[in-house]
Amino acid sequence: MTAGFSPWARAASLGLQARFLLALTGLTVFWGLVATFCALLRPRGTAFIACGRRWARGLLAAAGVEVRVDGLGGLTPEGSYVFMCNHQSHFDVLALLHALPFDLRAVAKKELAYVPLFGWALVSAGFILVDRSNRDSAIISLGRAGDILRSGRSILVFVEGTRSPDGSLLPFKKGGFMMALQAGAPVVPVAISGSRDVLPKHSMRVNGGVIRVRAMAPIQTAGRGTRARDQLMDEVRAAIEQDLR
Repeated sequence: MTAGFSPWARAASLGLQARFLLALTGLTVFWGLVATFCALLRPRGTAFIACGRRWARGLLAAAGVEVRVDGLGGLTPEGSYVFMCNHQSHFDVLALLHALPFDLRAVAKKELAYVPLFGWALVSAGFILVDRSNRDSAIISLGRAGDILRSGRSILVFVEGTRSPDGSLLPFKKGGFMMALQAGAPVVPVAISGSRDVLPKHSMRVNGGVIRVRAMAPIQTAGRGTRARDQLMDEVRAAIEQDLR
């Protein structure tokens, strides 16, 4: 019998799953309520993100996950950026909330708006909720990003639009790149690795481990215009791919 399938290994794995599920339930209810009321009482404030970071760090600890962060030294804490990330796991959101010390707003699917209280809080806190089935509506939603960036906040975009099942980069969605070019905001490619081992797509089994978040040098977009969209997509893809090799 191999060590990986020993009774002790099975017991440890079951203990991790139970601990994470308890933390997921308890921390989500507690910080979800706090964040919801913070966002509803103080729209556009930073308290919602602060609560989200505490929620994320609690869940990462419960799952036995360490997040290692590189590349933030060249970024200004008060700056506004469009962080463009690959997507391998639901744990990417937790890792990025922990890793990026910025006043972030994310691009998310509109279905989250219908989650009681939580969805209302996302809207109140200024998250960009996109209807993927309606191109015109999605363009209007992404157009709000300029106001968010000009207010000093940053935006997080998962450029593939969904989680990769095998870790390879999927085709990029164009909307986030148009948004960044229209706003003239610096784009920061971010490579995430290790999260698929922690929680693969279509799996409910959580494994401890290390998630690595690496931010690359900002790509300036000011003055480039929307015709540079495809070139910008190639630049971001090349940066992320090179880091994931």
